[in-house]
Amino acid sequence: MVVYHSDDLVIKVPKEFSFKENIRYMLRSSNECMFEIRADKIVKAIPVENEVSLVEISESTDGNLVIRFLGDNRPVSKKVRDDVQQYVRDWFDLDNDLKPFYEMAENDLLLQKAIDEFYGLRNIGIPDLFEALVWGILGQQINLTYAYTLKRRLVETFGRSIEWEGRQYWIFPEAKDIANLTIEDLSPIKMTVKKCEYLIGVAGLIVEGSLSKSLVMGTGDFNEAEKMLVKIRGIGPWTANYVLMRCLRFPNAFPIADVGLHNAIKHVTGAEVKPTKEEILKISAPWKGFESYATFYLWRFLY
Repeated sequence: MVVYHSDDLVIKVPKEFSFKENIRYMLRSSNECMFEIRADKIVKAIPVENEVSLVEISESTDGNLVIRFLGDNRPVSKKVRDDVQQYVRDWFDLDNDLKPFYEMAENDLLLQKAIDEFYGLRNIGIPDLFEALVWGILGQQINLTYAYTLKRRLVETFGRSIEWEGRQYWIFPEAKDIANLTIEDLSPIKMTVKKCEYLIGVAGLIVEGSLSKSLVMGTGDFNEAEKMLVKIRGIGPWTANYVLMRCLRFPNAFPIADVGLHNAIKHVTGAEVKPTKEEILKISAPWKGFESYATFYLWRFLY
């Protein structure tokens, strides 16, 4: 039996959504520091409107999402409650209609198995642009396990946290927390000097207002958005497409050079060697307009 509190929020989810599949994905790393999963419930600190709301996200008996506010600092204003609800909708990509993607994938030899095995999985995103860019930079040319280690070090050194029931829940550092740091300040994280420079540079652009989610989205065009990002020092095509996919929700974002994508295709096809770029372009031709979700579902075989 689910006991609802007077300030609970309920989000009606589409048919093509499985809380269980998304939980399984979110459990992929035991070193995740931005949320906690216990007893099939997600606990996360969400900063909105200069407030931080600690929320528990669970599944109701009818399959919808329930957001319960935890702790003593529950939001009073409707604006904050609405923003928290929108954050969760964005995080789980709930406003994206997956029916056309599934219809395409049903007839695709590579994706058939993926949608059968992971039906209802959403491209769980990174709603904050700075966090998405940082995560993309941290993940450059290292394995996923070490990327999570770097993220934890960064968050626990420069982020904030709130405590509830003896546990800490972390808030990702803001750009203003990083922009004025030096490479020496970042040395405890044990990143390369280049990555330190990239992080400080990106943070500075956001603080000065020359880079924002609204500015990138305002291009209204994938190619223009990609160009805007790759002009930034430290942001190459892979990182740009990762951010366009996970934060800005461009459906045709396609990190075609991604090693994980190559290994996933190799895994699904049973090939002995990874595919060439030309082979990937041929394989992915039917995915036009769905490259982001095709990539995410293929990644799921590995991560």
